[in-house]
Amino acid sequence: MKKSVSVKVYHGYGHTHNLVVYGHVFKFRARTMQGFSNNLFVNIIHLLKLFVLKPYPHVQVRLTFNEQEVYHKTEYDGFFKFEWAANKNVDAGWHGVKIEALDKDGNMIGMGMGQIFVPHITQFAFISDIDDTVMVSHSATIRRRLRELFIKNPRTRKTFKDIYTHYTALAISHTTADQPNPFFYVSSSEWNLYDYLVEIFSYNKLPDGAFLLNQIKQLRDLIKTGKTGHEGKLMRVMRILDAFPNQKFVFFGDNTQKDPEIYTAIAEKYPKNIAAVYIRNIRKDMEAPTRVLLKRIAAQNINTCLFENSIDAIEHSKKIGLIEG
Repeated sequence: MKKSVSVKVYHGYGHTHNLVVYGHVFKFRARTMQGFSNNLFVNIIHLLKLFVLKPYPHVQVRLTFNEQEVYHKTEYDGFFKFEWAANKNVDAGWHGVKIEALDKDGNMIGMGMGQIFVPHITQFAFISDIDDTVMVSHSATIRRRLRELFIKNPRTRKTFKDIYTHYTALAISHTTADQPNPFFYVSSSEWNLYDYLVEIFSYNKLPDGAFLLNQIKQLRDLIKTGKTGHEGKLMRVMRILDAFPNQKFVFFGDNTQKDPEIYTAIAEKYPKNIAAVYIRNIRKDMEAPTRVLLKRIAAQNINTCLFENSIDAIEHSKKIGLIEG
């Protein structure tokens, strides 16, 4: 097996009849080991390595899940997406999946393991943005965004006060801790930052969930991190709603970029599937147009909340019965 070839598998999601998992195959990917150092230079080097890679385009990949095999090919940027129906019922919970990259003779040249999240059948599901919704990122200003990325590691990144309290309460909203509501974290950040983000959420004990991120970037495009792919974010959110048509969704975002516009478009297309939309008011200069969009959402009989502090969002969730008072 060519050791230089690596297969990265991201958390997938779905149910028996519609399972989805994403990943990348790389001809080369810099070795990275997050040390959670407070040393500025260590953090800079680690971040740069996340963007030092060479995708493997148009290579055949084989998925193995519960003795079922599915074949596909990577796209021009090494990205692959498997979407398939299981040949037998899949219980709720996390399930292992194996992805192998194959050469022209069908020999394995790289292999990666991943997990697929099958939610319990609950009343609610939650879709949340990440940057400036869950954690402070300064996404509206590229210089400040890069500063956050470079000088901090996943364990020193600042999450918003009371976000843990709110999200953990939502996870058991109208259900139980052993059958939590599903969370999907959809962001314009690139797949390069996947492990970085997973560590942030794990360290801060936020609910487990599937991450859906933006097209991978190489080192030369680092300065554009988090600034593109908003149309792709719209499509990713709609695919989640299509996959779980029987659950009511609650959206969380902020007004630093395009969340209000994206959520408005989806609310007007899927009004019966959405219970509430929460927007963190980060940019005061965008407050007025954000309120206009939230009025359009509210016209679809969907609860809305524009908030600055998570404690206010918590009170709103109690008021509408989303979480217990």
